[in-house]
Amino acid sequence: MTGTRPAPRVIAEIGCNHAGDLATALRMVDVAADFCDVDVVKFQKRHPRTLLSSEQFDAPHPDARHAFGRTYGEHREFLELDIEEHQQLKAAAERSGMVYSTSVWDIPSAHEVISLGPEFIKVPSATNLHEELLRLLRDGYTGDVHVSLGMTSRAEEEAIVALFVDRSQHHRLVLYACTSGYPVPFEDLALLEVERLTRTYGSVVKAIGFSGHHLGIAADIAAMTLGATWIERHFTLDRTMKGTDHAASLEPDGMRRLTRDLRNVALALTYKASDVLPIEEPQRQKLKWHPPA
Repeated sequence: MTGTRPAPRVIAEIGCNHAGDLATALRMVDVAADFCDVDVVKFQKRHPRTLLSSEQFDAPHPDARHAFGRTYGEHREFLELDIEEHQQLKAAAERSGMVYSTSVWDIPSAHEVISLGPEFIKVPSATNLHEELLRLLRDGYTGDVHVSLGMTSRAEEEAIVALFVDRSQHHRLVLYACTSGYPVPFEDLALLEVERLTRTYGSVVKAIGFSGHHLGIAADIAAMTLGATWIERHFTLDRTMKGTDHAASLEPDGMRRLTRDLRNVALALTYKASDVLPIEEPQRQKLKWHPPA
């Protein structure tokens, strides 16, 4: 008997862990493909002048150790790759047999990424209540829309789904269980949210995923067994690098082991195809006690 479910698709969330350097980003794409064997590499796209108020733009970074600019706005601009560079990342991912995607944080960024025609675009937890952004992705884009539900109430979650149901576009929607923290302690992971989302929306939306910001890889395996068919983890070349996301990211060997373990456990999620499997027959003949005739 084949597996009861396919292996989940694994997303290496590079985000801004490239530190604004295209060569580093391209190297991370290569490592994610050749060493980690993931399915998707994902980045982030922001337009800081649109996303931030003047006060937010001109404020200092909340943690100067990780700042790449004099102000928070300059920091965010330093980390941005332009859309032509994203085109290069998409081409590199596709040459390696992976899918390219990006989280979009604002309307200008969404328009730019839509122009690249990726398989899916992600809406991060921070902007999943941006109705204009959701409507643009629903009505002005034909790919799938993935939405993280960190720091989101049940009522807000229902409104997001209803917005897609309203135009019969819920078949393009993927919802992610997520706790927004960097890193998240295990007691706050709330993995049973995967099961709840599957029970509540599994017959409504395209799929349910899990976006984790925790340490290690055990929780991701559990998320798969609870119904997640997409697993997203932040990815870095070195967790000690400058930048706030590195500490909650997996290094290459961790990402490689995660992908390996998810696929192996997916193969194991079966019932026995027969009472005694062929692999058991030699042991049965050798070891099995039978009552006397």
